[in-house]
Amino acid sequence: MHLAALNIHPVKSLRGLGVSSAEVDALGIVGDRRFLVVGPDGVFLTQRVVARMARVATAVDAAWLTLGCEGFGEVKVRRDPDPASALVTVSIWKNDGLKAEDCGPSAAEWLSRVLGLPCRLVRIGPAFNRPVRPAAARPGDVVHFADAFPLLAVSEASLRDLNDRMAEEGGEALPMNRFRPNLVVEGCGPYEEDSWKRIRIGEVVLRAAGPCLRCIVTTTDQLTGERGKEPLKTLATYRRDLAEPTYVKFGQNLVHETKSGALRVGDPVEVLE
Repeated sequence: MHLAALNIHPVKSLRGLGVSSAEVDALGIVGDRRFLVVGPDGVFLTQRVVARMARVATAVDAAWLTLGCEGFGEVKVRRDPDPASALVTVSIWKNDGLKAEDCGPSAAEWLSRVLGLPCRLVRIGPAFNRPVRPAAARPGDVVHFADAFPLLAVSEASLRDLNDRMAEEGGEALPMNRFRPNLVVEGCGPYEEDSWKRIRIGEVVLRAAGPCLRCIVTTTDQLTGERGKEPLKTLATYRRDLAEPTYVKFGQNLVHETKSGALRVGDPVEVLE
């Protein structure tokens, strides 16, 4: 097995991008979900409610995050924390009272125009602290602006199997970006990622945190923001979660035990447990 693709999503629920390598720090993959879009009340916004978020492209270099959308141009925001930034209290699911840095009026005005609703862009800084859910955590496990866990893995074989099932019913194949994984693994069988307890990718050891329960975001075209019925319609026929039958599972959530290291496309993937 090997790492076939490596993806980051600089802003939660905006469009992601593929990279050839990335560093890992305490929060997860450097550059992944370090920014968040929030409403005036500080509550996080996602494609679940604002499908148009999929139309906003992201790009990063050493110093800047760039957001772009057809018809609206671009806006740039510095990536590094800024001590002069105002702190904003934000919430993600049941995690309330999180302290994030406001990215300023230019980003807020641009995003509000693009998304058609009042919102602001915030960034992780030194005041941010969000432990991983206790049931899956060990001391020192923290997470960025993701729904719950630092990383998500999906195998190419799982997507091929899903696409084959949809094709049998006359459906079209879907790309991997519908599932927004960080880690795409090639060389295993369909859904083998379900059984992994601990794996090593290159120099980074990761621990399973449970299946990823999928939502309406997977039905959202990651270029246009248009919604359909798949893949949830097909997944519901064979991938219902036993613990939560109203949900379907696809992919494995992971917590990285190695808090400093690097991931590279092509790295070998070894199942430790």
